[in-house]
Amino acid sequence: MRLAIMQPYFLPYAGYFRLMCGVDHFVVFDNVQFPRRGWVHRNRLLSSSGDLAWLTLPLARAESGTFISALGFHPNARSLWPDRLARFPACSRSRGSAQRIASEMKTLDGRPVDYLVRLLRATATELGLNVPFTMSSALNLPNSSGRSERIFAICEKLDATIYVNAPGGRTLYDPSEFARRGIKLELLPDYRGNTASILQRLHEEPALAIRREIEANLV
Repeated sequence: MRLAIMQPYFLPYAGYFRLMCGVDHFVVFDNVQFPRRGWVHRNRLLSSSGDLAWLTLPLARAESGTFISALGFHPNARSLWPDRLARFPACSRSRGSAQRIASEMKTLDGRPVDYLVRLLRATATELGLNVPFTMSSALNLPNSSGRSERIFAICEKLDATIYVNAPGGRTLYDPSEFARRGIKLELLPDYRGNTASILQRLHEEPALAIRREIEANLV
């Protein structure tokens, strides 16, 4: 069984969705520390003025070390959010496949992680990627302080024989460690396509063209 595991990113670039190509299961890695300077809660889109600007989810203040799964929305998130979205044509005047995602973005229901997964699912559908999703926090795994040990635990829980990872895994994982556990580590190559937010691209380009670019970057 081919498995991919990744933190939930907000409107990530097309290369993120390579992890959903040709795998049997995609695990949203949400029981890990929230990276405050990362891409979990923010991304850059073209603003109405034509400049790239940050669109950031209105999160409640969280202590250092908070897991992604434990994040909450700001108490005033629902009133703050429409004004933030209005600054970006891809959100407020979306075209093509971006329309469904922009519609999903308007409602801040549940936890931020639920919201992020809903957007990832909607985007995957627009790209024709129909892989099952599971949150790592729902797997009832034993606590572990090491990233690799948590990855191994997820792989073993889901009977994975192949673990597909992003190019950054070259500096994180040792293929021999996976081999000792009966798991093959497959690392994707560096992405050679457009690295803009997937929402921006779906606003400007056909989903099929982006899907073809994603597939061309699998090898």
